[in-house]
Amino acid sequence: MAYITLNRKSLAINYSYLKQLFNKNSIEWAPVLKMLCGNKTYLEFVLSLGEEQVCDARLTNLKTIKSIDPKVETIYIKPPAKRSIKSVVKFADVSFNTEFTTIKWLSEEAKVQNKVHRIIIMIELGDLREGILGEHLLDFYKKVFELPNIKVVGIGANLNCLSGVMPSKDKLIQLSLYEQLIEAKFGKKIDYVTGGSSVMIPLLLKKQIPKGINHFRIGETLFFGVDLFSSKTIPKMKSDVFVLHAEIIEITEKPIVPFGEVEENPSGEIIEINPEDYGNTHKRGILDIGLLDIATTDFLEPINKKIDFIGASSDMLVVDLTNTRKKYKVGDVVSFKLKYMGALRIMNSKYIDKKLI
Repeated sequence: MAYITLNRKSLAINYSYLKQLFNKNSIEWAPVLKMLCGNKTYLEFVLSLGEEQVCDARLTNLKTIKSIDPKVETIYIKPPAKRSIKSVVKFADVSFNTEFTTIKWLSEEAKVQNKVHRIIIMIELGDLREGILGEHLLDFYKKVFELPNIKVVGIGANLNCLSGVMPSKDKLIQLSLYEQLIEAKFGKKIDYVTGGSSVMIPLLLKKQIPKGINHFRIGETLFFGVDLFSSKTIPKMKSDVFVLHAEIIEITEKPIVPFGEVEENPSGEIIEINPEDYGNTHKRGILDIGLLDIATTDFLEPINKKIDFIGASSDMLVVDLTNTRKKYKVGDVVSFKLKYMGALRIMNSKYIDKKLI
């Protein structure tokens, strides 16, 4: 069976780097743990690193986190669906919100559970995912402020999550100005201006984050050490927290060109044939992992740079081993570094073992 490993040492290095970075800039932060897909072993390790506030977008994951440490503060980082209101109030100390109707449901449920549910109002800054338009913020806040059992503890925004709109100093200044408007209008302190996600870290390193932004939510850079502006690893951070390992189940020298009438494969692809490949062969390795687990090879990078992808079916991945110096044999393991979406999909597969190393 294929398996994925989480390297404790590499993750601890990334965690320590970020903690020092945020402490130096007087910014609070919360790890985003949806990448771990509720894996209890992995969650226990991350929580052992010491953070008191964590984020996730799945309520079952927040439930698991609370079972590990009831004292950790949990943030539900997407607007709740109506059917999940009860669980949001039960397992999330804070939730992101954009709809007054939803916040009213949260208010009613919080009263039933004898709680004050805290919310962060998300504001649209141009990426066109979740968020209310800024010109509606004051009226929106006024209505929310009047609801019982609800406390607005912050405002926030997301960028580069849907449309690819990148953050800028101007956009973050705009977000911090909204906080000042609320405080001036209503005389109420807004604790968090959570404008920061992993994509903001390059701006922080360049000291381009306005002072009003005081909270970050970090997932991708924590687990991959990546600068999302350059797509390169940040110096002193690690990119090998997650590694995928798959076993070779067949190695055969075969023709490069399929023989027989060629039509669409189950993925809807038609193989393109290069006439120069007729009569040539290559060494094809088949790995015990497929599209059911990885969805696509786009987010996998063989650690052995001489290995190339040939194709994949639902259960098997075919690679070209022709140019590798290592003499692979059946039973050997081929390992892959992962990008964010690749690791996320693999972590969500029940068919892939998860190991802590």
